[in-house]
Order: sequence, then structure tokens, then C-alpha cells
Amino acid sequence: MVHWHCHNLFHRMPAGATAGGIAVVIDVLRASTTIATALAHGAVAVRPVAGIEEARGLAAALGVGTLLGGERGGIRIPGFDLGNSPLEYTHDRVAGKTIVITTTNGTAALHACRDARQILVGAIVNRAAVARVVRRLAGDSMSVHLVCAGTDGLLSAEDVLAAGAILDAASAAGAKDILDEAAREAVALFRRVAAGGDVLAGLVTEFHRSPGGANLVDLGMEVDLAVAAAIDTLSVVPQLDHTSGSLI
Repeated sequence: MVHWHCHNLFHRMPAGATAGGIAVVIDVLRASTTIATALAHGAVAVRPVAGIEEARGLAAALGVGTLLGGERGGIRIPGFDLGNSPLEYTHDRVAGKTIVITTTNGTAALHACRDARQILVGAIVNRAAVARVVRRLAGDSMSVHLVCAGTDGLLSAEDVLAAGAILDAASAAGAKDILDEAAREAVALFRRVAAGGDVLAGLVTEFHRSPGGANLVDLGMEVDLAVAAAIDTLSVVPQLDHTSGSLI
């Protein structure tokens, strides 16, 4: 049977919690949405790193065909080619390129899951695809950890909603899954929002109420909320290659 766990990176996830299992890193606003978008639009790979200078050094070492992407405080880092809005990662801009990216919350969450057997990147936009891949990788017995990155150390509703959306998509008749309390709460939250009929509108409304969504509205980036809420619009599931450190 598959054991599902939902973690808040900053508050309820002990060190090594994901070791040996499958980790799905979720930072809906916006790193996980942006990474999935970049790969869907033809990027060769995305290399997540923690620090700004580390990102600059790696991009310089990789050379031609590399773009720098990332943000601090939601704003594109000075001298970087791209920020952290999925709208920037168009096919014309990223196809055939390697993206070195650093963000406030998402890349920290990826690092925290480094002991997992497999690390995937999940969002609202690819939730059904993530659910399918997790089911295939988990088989009949595996621990799956849905890791919510949050916003500046706070739990953020959009990440919990994405965890719930993935769980909703992964539910299968007759499956003997075990969900921890946080996972049960996440799927219940998503199903309450989805029950309104217009899932996109419901998700955007919830995003507005979250710390991450409020930050983007204050920065004039409200348009990213609807992009991140576009459920099941991407089929790509970024997965970390442990050897290269790249999401592919």
C-alpha cells in the first residue's frame, strides 16, 4: 500500500523525513509552476541552486545555451535573464536552453528532500500527470511525501491545494492507500474548492487569500495566479536526476 504524507517544509517536516521515498516538491506560486512550464516549452533542463552567486557561477561554467532565472522577494534578480513568472518561460525564450534557477522557497524545498529516492516537482498545472507518475514509481508499497514549500516560512494555501489536487487525481477505486492527517486535510480542502463547479475560479480565489498570492498582487503580478491555477494544462513531470542535479 502507498503511504501518503503531506509536509509543511518549515514547520512539520523533520530532517530526513523523505529519505528512501518519493518526494513531490510543491511551490505553486511560483517555482514549481515555472519549472514545469520551462520544461514543457522545450528547456533541456532546469538546474535548481540555493544561492545567487552559486547560480551565477554555475551559469558561467555551463556557458553558451544557459539562462539565469530566479527571484528574491518575488522580483527578478538583477542581471538575471528571467524572473520567476511562468509567463516569461515561453518556447521562444527557453527552448533548447538549460535554466539555472534560484528562488526564495522552491529551491530550498528541493534541497530539503535530497535524501528521497525520487524527487518530482508538482503543481496545479500538472497534478494529474504527477499523480500518474507517482503511482507508477510507488508500485504497491512506498512512502510518498508531498512537500509544501510555503511562503517566507509560512504555510501557504496554494501549496496545500496542490497537494490535495494530486491526491484527488491519484485516488483509485480499491486502492489501499494510507493518508496522514495533513494529507486528508489537503484532499478535503481541494475537493471543497472543486465542489463549487468552476475549479479555476475557486483556486484563484483561494490564491488571493494566501500569503504567496497576496505578495504577487502587491507586486503587480496578479496575472500569475490564473496561470498557476490552470489545472491539468501540462503533462510534463519534472524529475531530479541525482547525478547531474538537473530537473529533466
